[in-house]
Amino acid sequence: SVKYAANGFWILITTEKSIIAQIIIGLLVTFIGFLMKLSATEWLFQTFAIGLILVAESLNTAIEKMADFIHPEYNKNIGRIKDISAGAAFFAAIFAIIIGLIIYIPKFIS
Repeated sequence: SVKYAANGFWILITTEKSIIAQIIIGLLVTFIGFLMKLSATEWLFQTFAIGLILVAESLNTAIEKMADFIHPEYNKNIGRIKDISAGAAFFAAIFAIIIGLIIYIPKFIS
């Protein structure tokens, strides 16, 4: 239901520091995009990269919360699951950085 999705969205953007930080970074690069007059294609890739990061961080948060709920005390296997989940978010961050570099390096060089 949209109501549950909106509630989850609200929880993420108001309580999760990693999501809040990513939103701030996304807003910053969006502002820079306006200053640099990105093309429509560049906007598509930048918007995709921002969305990719937010989705990956959100899923990572959900997996970590579920793992903590299932096994509140430290557990090696749960720790591994959480590390893998964080690794997926890290993959997204790497590709978002690559997209950003492809878009912005030529604008600063020329």
